[in-house]
Amino acid sequence: MRVLGIDPGLTRCGWGVVDGRPGARPTAVGVGVVRSDHTLALELRLLELHTAVTALVREHRPDVVAIERVFQQNNKGTATGTAQAAGVAALAAAQASRPVHWHTPSEVKAAISGSGRADKEQVTLMVTRVLGLDTPPKPADAADALALAVCHVWRGPTQDRLRVAALAAGAGVGAAAPLSVATRSAVRPGRWQGIGSGR
Repeated sequence: MRVLGIDPGLTRCGWGVVDGRPGARPTAVGVGVVRSDHTLALELRLLELHTAVTALVREHRPDVVAIERVFQQNNKGTATGTAQAAGVAALAAAQASRPVHWHTPSEVKAAISGSGRADKEQVTLMVTRVLGLDTPPKPADAADALALAVCHVWRGPTQDRLRVAALAAGAGVGAAAPLSVATRSAVRPGRWQGIGSGR
């Protein structure tokens, strides 16, 4: 599958595109950061982010968009902006009929490094190794977005099967079909800034 990972933020919103399947080494397709000017009105910053994510979805045609789940932070202003950015990214995915999956920071860290308490440097190091990159992705927001995409490639299908099984058990039915995921019929070569090489 192809996954677009989004590490939401208003000033810097990291994004990373990965191709892969469970049990196999994924491949980086694209990575970068969407930036917005903090002096602009909030609605204009959100519009810029929505436009950028919409363009990324159109260009890379991901099967799914993985977004970091936002938790309450000590800085309520930062948490609010992050939540708004996450919502805008989810909206752009929904408008393109792409399913959205949410992953917690600790879940992503555990998937990429084996520890849910890994720091940003460790996450960047492991992303570089797992994807076989020549240079570490920078800034950390870009590395986090790639980590989100890798996390979903490795864990997303299993989570879907567990969710379906739980729903089936709760409904008292026998077998349930796996959740459908939009498949892409064609992929255009991606044009992107950063690391690795497009396909």
